[in-house]
This record gives sequence, structure tokens and C-alpha cells, in this order.
Amino acid sequence: QVQLVESGGGLVQPGGSLRLSCTASTSIRTPWLMSWYRRRPGKGRDLVANLSFLGNTNYADFARDRFTISRDPTKNTLYLQMNNLKSDDTGTYYCTLSPGEYWGPGTQVTVSS
Repeated sequence: QVQLVESGGGLVQPGGSLRLSCTASTSIRTPWLMSWYRRRPGKGRDLVANLSFLGNTNYADFARDRFTISRDPTKNTLYLQMNNLKSDDTGTYYCTLSPGEYWGPGTQVTVSS
């Protein structure tokens, strides 16, 4: 059983940056796919980006050119660097791991002046 814990959320002004982290409780066996999702107030769930064990990345259109997904295997940690944040990015961000469909509890990101 793998537990995921996100951190790094907070309040930031429009145009600012945040780096989210997601630490897994154990090492992750290949093959795997790790993803960031978000849920915005009053909206459905969006895939933000994902990273495969082969190093392939995939981004939602809104995230491309602003967000970067990466991983440090020595720390069992997945990251999401978010730049040029907009108010529309406000929401709860979740880290997930497949196979197994593990989800973290989420971290809140609020973009507001």
C-alpha cells in the first residue's frame, strides 16, 4: 500500500509561482504513471500533467508552457512547478499513482491578489 502526501500549496498572487511536492511512502515499482489532477471550485476534475516511468510527460493545454512535472527518485517525490499562476488555477491539487489508483489528500492552491 502506497501513501501519497502533497505539500507546497498556498496563497499566491497572480503571476506568481508555486512548487507542489508529492512524496510517496515507499519506493514505486515500474511500470508506473504519476499524475497531478486538480479540482476547481464548482468545476469538475482536470488532469494537469502526468509523468511515466519512461520519462514521458503529458500536459493539459492550460498547463503547457506554464507548469513542469518532474520527479526525484532518490526522494520518492513528484513535483509540479507552476509559474505565471492565474486566478483560474485556484483549486485543490492532487497527486496520483497508477497502477493501483492511489490518491493523496490534496493541497490547496489559491491565486488571488
